[in-house]
Amino acid sequence: MKQGNIDSKTCLYGVIGDPISHSLSPAMHNSAFSHIGYNGAYLAFNVKDVAAAVSGVRGLDIKGLSVTIPHKIKVMDYLDEIDDDALKIGAVNTIVNKGGHLYGYNSDCLGAVNALREKTEIKGKNVVVVGAGGAARAIGFGILSEGANLTIVNILEDEGTLLAKDLGVEYYHLSDFNKVDYQVLINATPVGMTPDTGSMPVKKEELKEGAVVMDIIYNPLKTRLLSEAENSGCDIIDGVSMFVYQGVSQFESWTGEKAPVDIMRSTVLDALSTR
Repeated sequence: MKQGNIDSKTCLYGVIGDPISHSLSPAMHNSAFSHIGYNGAYLAFNVKDVAAAVSGVRGLDIKGLSVTIPHKIKVMDYLDEIDDDALKIGAVNTIVNKGGHLYGYNSDCLGAVNALREKTEIKGKNVVVVGAGGAARAIGFGILSEGANLTIVNILEDEGTLLAKDLGVEYYHLSDFNKVDYQVLINATPVGMTPDTGSMPVKKEELKEGAVVMDIIYNPLKTRLLSEAENSGCDIIDGVSMFVYQGVSQFESWTGEKAPVDIMRSTVLDALSTR
């Protein structure tokens, strides 16, 4: 379908989050729809009331949603059925509407694992995840499933201890980060995301030469954390790989078609280069 050729048969998709203005999901998915000739349109919705948003999905027959910060856990309360892995993770980032029956899935897990595999072996590595939200849950689940040793670090102790308990791993408060031994560091918080690009989740002096540092933020493409990590002699992984891989999984769940991965990746990179 050519972009702009929207009719009564167009399938509507979208992303819900708060904030949402930074999202490149509409650009990525709409370019993919257009490339394969799929009659779909994808929009971004700034949502504060998750229950009302999910009700709107049913009422408007929206075919699928991406779910981002801060709704990945709360949205589970309003779905009809949740995939086993998403239940184990405790977070949903993908909703598929099948005839008014809403199914929840999690593609963040696969996205993170595939992104890490591009740069490093995961099995046996000491991995620290900073954050305790929905993305951190998915990444932590994926890391453990690959046979790595995981530690959760978070500034809010109640959230951090809960996630660590759920995953069966150790928790450290962010102020004790220097006590954590790691070979892979993953930022699963929004710290450093546009427009707050001057911030980073850990101190520069806590970055270890030779470590792999991954930031799930993709806007900006190179966060301050990644810039400082690169200057400290670390291998870095930006958020585009995880973002694209999780989007590929969503696209295929919604459409039943093979996703044009290269088109999706180049669209995201082109959009970032113009910001």
